[in-house]
Amino acid sequence: MNALENKTILVTGGTGSFGKKFIRKALKLGVKKIIVFSRDELKQYEMKQEFRDERMRFFIGDVRDKDRLYRAFDGVDFVIHAAAMKHVEACEYNPFEAVKTNINGAQNIIEAAIDRGVKKVVALSTDKACSPVNLYGATKLASDKLFVAANSYVGDKNTKFAVVRYGNVVGSRGSVVPFFKKIKDTGKVPITDDRMTRFWITLEQGVQFVLDNLERMQGGEIFIPKIPSMNVTDLAKAIAPKCEIEIIGIRPGEKLHEAMIMEDDARHTVEYDDHYVIQPEFSWWTNTNLRGGKQLPEGFTYTSDNNTDWLTIEQLKDLVEEM
Repeated sequence: MNALENKTILVTGGTGSFGKKFIRKALKLGVKKIIVFSRDELKQYEMKQEFRDERMRFFIGDVRDKDRLYRAFDGVDFVIHAAAMKHVEACEYNPFEAVKTNINGAQNIIEAAIDRGVKKVVALSTDKACSPVNLYGATKLASDKLFVAANSYVGDKNTKFAVVRYGNVVGSRGSVVPFFKKIKDTGKVPITDDRMTRFWITLEQGVQFVLDNLERMQGGEIFIPKIPSMNVTDLAKAIAPKCEIEIIGIRPGEKLHEAMIMEDDARHTVEYDDHYVIQPEFSWWTNTNLRGGKQLPEGFTYTSDNNTDWLTIEQLKDLVEEM
């Protein structure tokens, strides 16, 4: 038996890069039904033609609409919440739209899941939620807090909530890899700052990490994978080695380096071989909920520039070619 076998799964933002990869894998794991919940009817139509699986259902809806979520969550066992406004600049210039989707939408998911008897909810987060400097990160930090705290007020229901936080999914729609590939024949590649670093995770790794934590979650955790870092300049050299690198300056809301665990979180974080778990600071949580991990040392941080695992230009070339 696996966690998904004979279960009904709903994926918000299910037509996105993560959603499509997750659903493809879930179908192979013997799910009873998968509900794709998203706003774009064209993307749903195209996805339906691509997958052609009788176990799939398509719901047009928005996480801002609680009534629609109540209808969609009927009979659902697990919810994977991947819907969000994610573009940093779009969030900066449309701030309350980001709040309505990323924060109000999160609360709607929580209330609908509890009232409809959903068993488990995993919400996708981002490294930008750790010490945020832009509105996108701030809304995702608020969302993370909402999902963790939701475990406090489920009452006599059995719904559990957890968060998965990881770095940039390289190769996903809107990421830097397809952008560099698109412009590599122009002779120039724009880099905002030659010191910039980022965490690297593939779609496949991100999906597997969500599946792993859907199975082991107890409710209240923020799960963080141990993944390598890369220098963005090295990535540009790997994709477009003959291009001139043009430094254009950091964009609004952009960080030089990304972080996933800072000092204050590290005090209640447990380390495992391949991941970390930030434990909730609530009276209902005790350290006995997690076994086999070790406490992090005082002052520990996990950022893309202080990582011990780095990808070389040659490794980046190989990984990009596989995409």
